[in-house]
Amino acid sequence: MTEIARLTGVSQPTVSRVLNGNQAVNPEIRERVLACAREHNFQPNVIARSLAGSKTMLLGLVFTDISNSFFADLEKLLEQEAKKSGYSVIVFNSDYDWNREKECLDVIRRYRVDGLVIVPVEENSEKFRSQMESLDIPAVALTRKTEHMDCVYVDHVEAGGQVGRHLYTQGCDSYVFVGTEKDGKYEGFTEALREMVPDLETRLIRIETKNPGEIRRTLRRHFEGCSGKTGIFAYNDRRAVQIHGILQGLGIEVPGRACLVGFDNTYICDYLYPGLSSVAQSNEEMAAKAVSRLLWKIEHPEDTEIIKEPIRARLIARQSSAAVEEDKS
Repeated sequence: MTEIARLTGVSQPTVSRVLNGNQAVNPEIRERVLACAREHNFQPNVIARSLAGSKTMLLGLVFTDISNSFFADLEKLLEQEAKKSGYSVIVFNSDYDWNREKECLDVIRRYRVDGLVIVPVEENSEKFRSQMESLDIPAVALTRKTEHMDCVYVDHVEAGGQVGRHLYTQGCDSYVFVGTEKDGKYEGFTEALREMVPDLETRLIRIETKNPGEIRRTLRRHFEGCSGKTGIFAYNDRRAVQIHGILQGLGIEVPGRACLVGFDNTYICDYLYPGLSSVAQSNEEMAAKAVSRLLWKIEHPEDTEIIKEPIRARLIARQSSAAVEEDKS
């Protein structure tokens, strides 16, 4: 800024006001300063600005798995929303690992970002709560219902119930959930089925492993001992695509003997054959609400109210779970 002041013949405080967006500067002088800044490719030192008490205009984003196309799409939308208000983003990946998540938050603290959007690994654990309190910056949890902080989330329990009822109406008499029992999707899935299948415990298995060989062996044993139709619900589309391929390899007809449903409604669902049924989440709505709430918290640090924004999911039924007309266009 000292160099720009020398080149333009104005004071350094005036240069500072212009570069920080102060409109109370003579338009001619402002344009002269901005033109010089552009010519010399002036880049503000955001860390120095933060140390001086100014905003960095950075938001931190922490995802559990950025290689998942669902989160990649969500990151893009969050970045677009942030940009509307002049913010940039830095992205981190925890890989569903608590220790890795802690490392990401430590780096975010050093970068002095103005706010954080996070998909937590263990959203309601005491260690996560303690970590967020020590971070001491405005934050919003995304996709997960988090008790101790603002969150924008899809009601996984309700969504799991949608899948359970759908698979029951397709004539399934046994069920497989691919994921953990701690998942709200599992809770909603089993709650809905128990209302219609009193002996559900004898008709349901859960597959927690991500190992393709183990999944294949479990499914093969299941179908060898089960002659009826099985409803399979995978906790995300990546796992559902894996199951889709394993079923084809085993010669299990879909949806004749296995009705398969994923979660996230990623683009791949339309490109598989048969097309993959999946639960759609409104990424646009989630991104807009998360950034809006976070910017409010940044601008109003005195507001300590915790806001929870539930968003309803919608099951998109395709050929993998239902006899639906295929689009020939």
